[in-house]
Amino acid sequence: MPILLFLIDTSASMNQRTYLGTTYLDIAKGAVEIFMKLRARDPASRGDRYMLVTFDDPPYGVKAGWKENHATFMSELKNLQASGLTTLGHALRAAFDLLNLNRLVSGIDNYGQGRNPFFLEPSVIITITDGNKLTHSSGVAEELHLPLNSPLPGSELTKEPFRWDQRLFALVLRLPGVSVPDSEHLGSVPTDESAITQMCEVTGGRSYCVRTQRMLNQCLESLVQKVLSGVVIHFEKSGPDPPVIGEDGLVDPARPLSSFSPQPWHSCHKLIYVRPNPKTGVPVGHWPIPESFWPDQNSPSLPPRSAHPVVRFSCIDCEPMVIDKLPFDKYELEPSPLTQFILERKSPHMCWQVFVNCSGKHSDGAHPFGYLKASTTLTCVNLFVMPYNYPVLLPLLDDLFKVHKLKPNLKWRQAFEMYLKSMPPYFLLVRHYSFLLKKDIPVEHRIILLCFFFIVIYIYRFYLFLFHF
Repeated sequence: MPILLFLIDTSASMNQRTYLGTTYLDIAKGAVEIFMKLRARDPASRGDRYMLVTFDDPPYGVKAGWKENHATFMSELKNLQASGLTTLGHALRAAFDLLNLNRLVSGIDNYGQGRNPFFLEPSVIITITDGNKLTHSSGVAEELHLPLNSPLPGSELTKEPFRWDQRLFALVLRLPGVSVPDSEHLGSVPTDESAITQMCEVTGGRSYCVRTQRMLNQCLESLVQKVLSGVVIHFEKSGPDPPVIGEDGLVDPARPLSSFSPQPWHSCHKLIYVRPNPKTGVPVGHWPIPESFWPDQNSPSLPPRSAHPVVRFSCIDCEPMVIDKLPFDKYELEPSPLTQFILERKSPHMCWQVFVNCSGKHSDGAHPFGYLKASTTLTCVNLFVMPYNYPVLLPLLDDLFKVHKLKPNLKWRQAFEMYLKSMPPYFLLVRHYSFLLKKDIPVEHRIILLCFFFIVIYIYRFYLFLFHF
């Protein structure tokens, strides 16, 4: 159920009139109504939730939040007036706090237990402003700063005020007061250069510089397409670049690697699509993305995490590993320089392993938890999420079922115990049993998961018995 939060600039400068004869605030109100009509074309919009926040001083800035219905939203939108200051930083903080109000209670962020892409509340914040100087009671600010402290409990567990399923977009109104020739072309709406642009890019969104009504309609059409179910991940290359592949599909030794010259695909801040189950409308998954630290039970608090996990990928070609009936999660990557580079290599039968730094037991340790792989048709790139350190686990499970017939010998048990020591403890939590109860999980998946967790808990309890005595 996507959340669409409109953050409307209600500073006094929004009263300026454009060549259309209307004020910026009137245009902002109309833009919200047009967006809602465009969004209503999609059957998935039935579950949308709309919120309205303005630049007014707290707590009056929240006009329609969690408790207000659609009628209240439209009434508050219609009655907006522009008379304040351009307190963009405080308004953005209020918007994020509103979205994060119930997250700690619902446990959606799962702090210290890995990040589950299938636990999400996709939110799109659409800011409509005139892009003027940031003003507050003590003067004019050149840069955008959000208040550091939040009244919400648990806000200190994330370094940024936003979360990985929340993206910020901005419509910066630059309509002149006098009519000018309409010279723009479709697809050419530029990014604005105001203070909010960098904040948009950090969250995985962008800003639009709107100069005419035609450009505004084009931007609204684009924003409707941005309402997607997914989370933002920061992909970073680790190690050298891959060998250059020639037109014949073979490695070209005459063309050197570009390891020391940064390329756009080396670092990408993009969305992965989390598709809901077509039957239930709820995303289903099995495995988390590891934390960037090893949880210490003796620590009084958790270290704060970044809103977007940094997933590193190695450019060493590996064969994708799977075993029969073992569930895995597959997420499609949003088009980016990284996906373009992988697709251009035309290697759909090879993959690049992914890992999170410091996720292992040792401070610098990290084992792969999945891989990036081009689709067989070379139309997209997918992130496969597997159990932690799957190159060790999968052969063990394969032997358990095919060789040992669920009756492992001493050598297998010792190897499995070594694997458990390298696995973060939150992978042992019983919460994974919830997947076994879901009706849309195939029976064979439930069986292998059940066997796996029975073995894990058996060994775990055995260690507790030895420690107690």
